[in-house]
Amino acid sequence: MGEMMNDGQHLGDNIDLSQFYQIFFEEAGENLDQMEQMLLQLDVEQADDEELNAIFRCAHSIKGGGATFGFTDVAELTHQMESLLDKLRRHELKPNTAMVDVLLESSDALRLLLARHQGRSTDSPPTDALVARIAVLAQSEDEDEPVAPPAAVAPAPAPVAAPIEVAPAPAPAARKAAPAMRELEIHIGPLENPSDADCIAELFRDIPGLGEISPLPCDQKDRRIFRALTTASDTDLLDLFTFHVSKEQIQIVDTAAILAAQGQVPVTGGEGTAFGFFEGSPGSPPEAPPQPTDASPTPAASTAAAKVAAPKVDARAPSTAQLESSTLRVSVSKVDQLINLVGELVITQAMLAQKSRELDSSANQPLLSGLADLDRNTRDLQEAVMSIRMIPMSVVFNRFPRMLRDLAGKLGRKVELITHGEATELDKGLIEKITDPLTHLIRNSCDHGIEPPEERLAKGKTEHGTITLSASHQGGSILIEVRDDGKGLSRQKLLQKAREKGMDAPDSLSDAEVWGLILAPGFSTAEVVTDVSGRGVGMDVVKKNIASLGGTVEIDSAEGYGMSVKVRLPLTLAIMDGMTVRVSDEVYILPLSSVIESFQIKPSDINTVAQGAQLVKVRDEYMPVIELERVFQVPRFEHNAVSPIMVVVEAEGARVALMVDELLGQQQVVIKNLESNYRKVPNISGATILGDGKVALILDTSGLVRRSRH
Repeated sequence: MGEMMNDGQHLGDNIDLSQFYQIFFEEAGENLDQMEQMLLQLDVEQADDEELNAIFRCAHSIKGGGATFGFTDVAELTHQMESLLDKLRRHELKPNTAMVDVLLESSDALRLLLARHQGRSTDSPPTDALVARIAVLAQSEDEDEPVAPPAAVAPAPAPVAAPIEVAPAPAPAARKAAPAMRELEIHIGPLENPSDADCIAELFRDIPGLGEISPLPCDQKDRRIFRALTTASDTDLLDLFTFHVSKEQIQIVDTAAILAAQGQVPVTGGEGTAFGFFEGSPGSPPEAPPQPTDASPTPAASTAAAKVAAPKVDARAPSTAQLESSTLRVSVSKVDQLINLVGELVITQAMLAQKSRELDSSANQPLLSGLADLDRNTRDLQEAVMSIRMIPMSVVFNRFPRMLRDLAGKLGRKVELITHGEATELDKGLIEKITDPLTHLIRNSCDHGIEPPEERLAKGKTEHGTITLSASHQGGSILIEVRDDGKGLSRQKLLQKAREKGMDAPDSLSDAEVWGLILAPGFSTAEVVTDVSGRGVGMDVVKKNIASLGGTVEIDSAEGYGMSVKVRLPLTLAIMDGMTVRVSDEVYILPLSSVIESFQIKPSDINTVAQGAQLVKVRDEYMPVIELERVFQVPRFEHNAVSPIMVVVEAEGARVALMVDELLGQQQVVIKNLESNYRKVPNISGATILGDGKVALILDTSGLVRRSRH
């Protein structure tokens, strides 16, 4: 980001910073996500130093950006969070759940503040109470004066009342002492435009309490030298400065350290210094070395902090640089355009492949060989481009631990969330649309499925309920399952509710059909409507949303033991492998992932049963037969002709045999939405353009299976 702001001007010149806003908002969002995830995983009994440092860095990064862009409310709140986190990572305070709660609430408030600055929201959350609560939690028990008057803390008494455990150190005076003022020389360069360094001086004027800065003479035109008086550590200063110039161009020299070193330990300086960090003093003043006879733990603690902090900063610099150079932010519209162009290329390649079959293979061998290479390269290119849009399911899964924590607290439940298959990838368009249905399913499990702790104990279960969220690939689709070990569905209660609503629900219904009743519109078995579930958003909306993505919902349950909801979705909505089949003069495409096998038959192999339904026997199993020419009313010109080939397809856990005239082969097809270009057609999921320029319909195998059931 520092490189991008090298535009030869500094913040005081009223330049337009809006071009950098989007980058800040994206990075701040990522930092908030990361901080929230780490806070949820934090073990307050045995907090890991690395975790506390990582959480601190997230807050610090947001504070630096907020201050740079003039978002004072963001900077103020993150400054308070940073103060608390700084004491935690220095072991001056011991973390507790009240601290985690207030930091999570602050994270929510920051999202709203950032959304308002971004123009996406008009909500302006009051942060005074949060700031006061953090300030009280950041106080040590042995400090006499409170940071904020009690009146300011009154709106939130619970966290204030929580006992704050202080790290056992017998030297409270050392904690009260303000950080020592340090005199530094800040060397910046080489710079293409030396006025870029003026932004550094602006920071000292813009951020209260950072200190004083003044320029020093420098005989090199592409460099700048400043003298600074500050209490900030080298790490803090580097984090701030790198918003304007790159880390490699900054060298921080502690003048007191050099003076002290001249008579004691030689200190490497100049070009060989790693960003101006000196051994043993990453941020602490060296003029107060620990006395050998002093048993006070304070100098030891600062030395320990130095040992922890120094390698972390040094190690982080190259990894950050590596991350910046190996990733690229690209707008989704550009990726979509690329996918559309590859789709057109696939169609053109199919046309060339079809025309090449008419050529004499011996006379045109080099051309045919080149076309075979083009076929392979096109497929590789298509897979590479499609993978750009593929995003791991962890993007969706990561938002649920926080939601479940808040929800369980509100409902008085004890719930543990277990996730499997976070690395399973799904198309970005589907990821965005599947989030809401999954959120509803998890809320449903927590509200209706998991019982209160006392009820679970009475049933002989563990006090904590478990919700398992898993994702895996199955063929050409992704299977996402939400499972809980709660009370499950009651068959009798569902049948009774269905009859009350006037639905046809005889006792002869199978279990699967009874569980399917809850997917009906307006169907709810909640005896008590809570503010969590009683908002008119039923399971029918979940089913409708998933069906619109070409997916299906399956429910399974065992009363008293829990419930499982399985969602199946196609991996992508853009390109797929298809089996091309002919019926009379029409060509249709079957999704290759649905095709199981094909075989030839004689008319005598087909058995007609009640109401004209037809069955075919495949290895001792009778399977429903669907005549595509009847379904789509294909005109047939040969008299008494019967389709001689059966193609077995599977969808929604059932198989049917489709009657076709000929298998034309396998090919990749670009899926075009029929509904937006024409209208919705039953049993058709989309259309594609074949190599000869004709349009072929892609069959909806799920729709055909459902048709055979009815």
